[in-house]
Amino acid sequence: MARSAVHCVVFALLSLVAAATGCATTRAGLSQVGYSIQVGAFSEVGNAERLTAKLQVRGVEAFYFKRDNGLYAVRFGDFPSREEASRTARKLVADRIIGSYFIALPQHIDGEKRSAASRKTTAPAMPRPDTAPHPSHDSVVKNDRDMGYIAARTAERFVGIPYRWGGDTVVDGMDCSGFVRAVYNLCGVNIPRTSREQFRVGDTVDRGQLQDGDLVFFGSSPDTINHVGIYVGNGRFVHAPKRGDDIKVSSLDDSYFSQRFMGGRRYF
Repeated sequence: MARSAVHCVVFALLSLVAAATGCATTRAGLSQVGYSIQVGAFSEVGNAERLTAKLQVRGVEAFYFKRDNGLYAVRFGDFPSREEASRTARKLVADRIIGSYFIALPQHIDGEKRSAASRKTTAPAMPRPDTAPHPSHDSVVKNDRDMGYIAARTAERFVGIPYRWGGDTVVDGMDCSGFVRAVYNLCGVNIPRTSREQFRVGDTVDRGQLQDGDLVFFGSSPDTINHVGIYVGNGRFVHAPKRGDDIKVSSLDDSYFSQRFMGGRRYF
């Protein structure tokens, strides 16, 4: 009886810690991103594209994104330690694949401020709410720790960027899912690779309950999911229509998408 009571107390304390830090609860199929390598401060997106393609040829899952300052960076890797990330980066430098680089720290979902020393070694990973577009009227914004809000604003920064990091031999459903995977990666969460796998994890959300950062899925049936986007409010979502096309905002009310909408999933 005493041991059982102790277990209950420990569980309660752990639950309170998780709630206090705001960390995303780990679900089956999800994990938090470890240390990553970030390269570049490109003014032209084409330079980021070429570096991403060069890494992909070597079997590295890389993506590029626009930083707060309007410059493009490339990010890749999910390492358990800074040392392992640094070893990989140094090898790529020696092979003349990359030049200077940052080791991006694992994201703290609670939004805590990093130390000055950390900021010197890590580039900004995602837009802060105060520098991003204002939320829509149906967005649920508690504060700058609301990761759904941050995911939606991060997704909006990709709008207009050509989507070309899916590779030339991607499986069905990988192109669009590669985009949402990149956004969630910047928010510190690893989600499955394909839209079908992404549909199987997370909490089910009906259309009327969608909030910023939820993923919205499309297909002819729940067993044939073939497209996914990130909900950003007002019935709109950001998605990569197809490889080579620009990332754009579309409406769930569009007849094509409304007929194929299969549901939403929430991961935060």
